Amino acid sequence: MGTRGTGARRRVLAALAVCAVLVPAVALWRFVDGLGPLDVTLTETRSTVVLDRSGKLLRPFVTGEGRWRLPIETDDVDPRYLAILKAYEDARFEHHSGIDALAFLRAAAQLVTHRQVVSGASTLTMQVARLLEPREERTLSAKLRQAVRAVQLERRFSKDEILRLYLTLAPYGGNLEGVRAASLSYFDREPKRLTFAEAALLVALPQSPETRRPDRFPEAARKARDRVLERARERGVITAAEAEVARAERVPKARHAFPMLAAHAAEQAALRRPSETIQRLAIDGRLQASLEQLARERAERIGPKISLAILVIDNATGEVRAQVGSPDPMNRERAGAIDMTQAMRSPGSALKPFIYALAFESGLAHPETLVDDRPSRYGAYQPENFDLAFQGTVTARKALQLSLNLPAVELLNGVGPARLLARLREADTAIAMPKEAAPGLAIGLGGLGITLTDLTRLYAGLARGGSMPTLVRNLGERASDAAERRIADPVAAWYIFDILRGAPPPENALAGRLAFKTGTSYGYRDAWAVGYDKHFTIGVWVGRPDGSAVPGLVGRLVAAPILFDAYGRLGQEPEALAVPPFALQASTAALPPPLRHVRQDVPKTIASTVQAPLKIAFPLDGSRVDLGLSRVSEERNALQLKASGGVPPLTWMVDGAPVVMAVLRREAAWQPEGAGFLRLSVIDARGATDSVLVRIE
Repeated sequence: MGTRGTGARRRVLAALAVCAVLVPAVALWRFVDGLGPLDVTLTETRSTVVLDRSGKLLRPFVTGEGRWRLPIETDDVDPRYLAILKAYEDARFEHHSGIDALAFLRAAAQLVTHRQVVSGASTLTMQVARLLEPREERTLSAKLRQAVRAVQLERRFSKDEILRLYLTLAPYGGNLEGVRAASLSYFDREPKRLTFAEAALLVALPQSPETRRPDRFPEAARKARDRVLERARERGVITAAEAEVARAERVPKARHAFPMLAAHAAEQAALRRPSETIQRLAIDGRLQASLEQLARERAERIGPKISLAILVIDNATGEVRAQVGSPDPMNRERAGAIDMTQAMRSPGSALKPFIYALAFESGLAHPETLVDDRPSRYGAYQPENFDLAFQGTVTARKALQLSLNLPAVELLNGVGPARLLARLREADTAIAMPKEAAPGLAIGLGGLGITLTDLTRLYAGLARGGSMPTLVRNLGERASDAAERRIADPVAAWYIFDILRGAPPPENALAGRLAFKTGTSYGYRDAWAVGYDKHFTIGVWVGRPDGSAVPGLVGRLVAAPILFDAYGRLGQEPEALAVPPFALQASTAALPPPLRHVRQDVPKTIASTVQAPLKIAFPLDGSRVDLGLSRVSEERNALQLKASGGVPPLTWMVDGAPVVMAVLRREAAWQPEGAGFLRLSVIDARGATDSVLVRIE
């Protein structure tokens, strides 16, 4: 009986033991099964970052939820930060499988002994699990859930990948997530190099990101940082002396703005490839930063509401090395949000080189061919030089170097405006023309619209011997395999380079180094300068985005100095283009007879025989002219007056009262006493008049 009873008891105990194991196991299985699959979607949702050609951050963007969650690799973080993180949060991270059993037993013993939580048992993997599936409650069920998810994470990802998830997702207060966003925001630099104090602060913040935010609660942040430093000292990660120095370091009390270099280019890149969170542009970040500073300085010097754009193209590859769309993208007064490298504007005289190139290519002229700079009319069209003077008979070289209008129109009259327009469009250049308007001779002096990007690209084509580049914006992107587009033949392209290299430079530059051309649009709305050598082409535009006139806004005086300063920041000497075969280098007398003087195949009339009607060319009727009259501390500008046609001398009147008497030139200047509307009139020697209504500010 005794033996039988003992056996029964053993069976009962065995059954109870099995139940003691099976019941929790079944319960745990059902708990795990009820959790469903691990959702790692959050690991794929990150901020888009745009990098320069060397990997430097140009501009990051927030996620769709408005959070800064920048991608990062463990190699991108200071090793001292990682050592302090593991020492403070998870000393056995490299050895456990998601759950640290020793830490769990220690925490449980402390809970029983002290009847309160003394230290936690959460591992870095469990913290990643909590970040992936955030829960407000701090219950045993929530902890068990984290533990299960941690094991699943360890089975799915490597240790390095789990650490990278923590570095990406850990909260740092406000909309900052991840150590990279926190380092940029609080320290204004990448986390590649951190002090011990900075590393300790970044370790401390995720435990209570909102109550320890240094920009709001600097004292709480300091105390939390110092506790991390003490733990790191105890674990032997840092020495006592290093901890003392780190505790003396100040805690940042404000957030820094995230980088915004090449703001417009970065935004366009993000729109072109929205699925790619890491975009690397061909832009040189160092050059970009330098040119943006140049743009800000010059725009402030020129005046309020002025915008400025700069584009740099690598001639050999077509890579865009710098793109400054405005002096300050956040400046509303200057309409900084508008990328002026993409805006359609009138190029003024900046297209003249392409007229000459077409004339050279067609055999109509040579750089030493003589052309006439005399008053002429082409039907109802009577062009004038910018200074309203005439040079007489000059070589094509000198005419282009001095940007004379009459010879350019003469050559365009010979090759035909429709042919020039076709050549520009064949070069894949977007041209804006008035609707239903046939191309006339005025297109050679700016009577069309073009962007700074396309204009700079056209000059890069000249630098490449006439072969147009395909712009490459993303690093590693292949240029188009489409058929080669040309803007000129190699000989004509070299002729233009040789001529423009001899153009008189601005006061801040040396002669004979850079081939360049300037342009000023009608009414002083746009100032241009484009220059190039063998390696790079740089385009500059200055003006107001709203198209308002700016007195004194002349390409040679305003844009050209910026161009030469910009080229100086490339850090290399200009290099000339090689002379192509069959280039004819000869004096006028040595040219073949047909090339010694431009042929007069298309009839024209001398302007003196039929006088064009008198008209006020500037300011325009109904326009607003900003002379700085509302800015007391600044020097006020005079109102520039310009007329076309008529017979000098001219008399200018304001509201019926004469202000400039009997001037022989068609240009004059007048200083108004105050702002407001005024009626401006001009009278010529024959009594012809014209008037406009203008608002002066």
